[in-house]
Amino acid sequence: MSESLQAAPIIALRQVVKEYPTAAGAYVALRGLDLSIHAGEFVAIVGRSGSGKSTLLNMITGIDRASAGSVQVAGQELTALSEARLTAWRGVHVGIVFQFFQLLPTLTVIENVMLPMDFCGVGRPAERERRALGLLERVDLPTQRDRLPAMLSGGQQQRVAIARALANDPPIIIADEPTGNLDSRTAAAIIALFEELVGQGKTVVMVTHDDELAGRARRAIVVADGQVVGNRVHGATVHEEVS
Repeated sequence: MSESLQAAPIIALRQVVKEYPTAAGAYVALRGLDLSIHAGEFVAIVGRSGSGKSTLLNMITGIDRASAGSVQVAGQELTALSEARLTAWRGVHVGIVFQFFQLLPTLTVIENVMLPMDFCGVGRPAERERRALGLLERVDLPTQRDRLPAMLSGGQQQRVAIARALANDPPIIIADEPTGNLDSRTAAAIIALFEELVGQGKTVVMVTHDDELAGRARRAIVVADGQVVGNRVHGATVHEEVS
């Protein structure tokens, strides 16, 4: 076992419950979920629609709060943070890549990439621009720096979104169906970029409905009915105990 897998997990959820109030009563999205992910892993989260995959990502990123249980990410217990501290923490420790890109349409490509640095006050303006341009070079889009997002293809917009997620050099990249709106060739290129980031020490957690893409990850975590029900490692399935 590698050194990184012997260390404490960078993401650890213990007995996490998430309930949403509805007119018909509480809807339970997560049911005492347990999960561990170690630094440097490339993990896919798979499961049917409504299984709790996106809710699970929202727990890891702190976009939503658990109703019960413990959520520890990058050494921080997220349930203990105020909203203001949680927002500041997320800006430094987690980069998020959304399915629909969520680039600001009135900002140029380079301005979108600089945005997290602006928000967290990282470096001087000139330094932010240099770093943003370096990230655009990393995703092979430096010539698009002054274009608006609407002028780019879907694959190009997703690469900009990845560059933005890397702006503050977070240790964890969270991607929610990052290839769902892309053709298969472009999707494969995005996965190759994630593999490169993992090779450089990042932890990548990706929700996907595509079994072929999930197979590119080191491990696929299977979620059903708000619980982790299995792990697939290199094609093998290891079932978890479900209470």
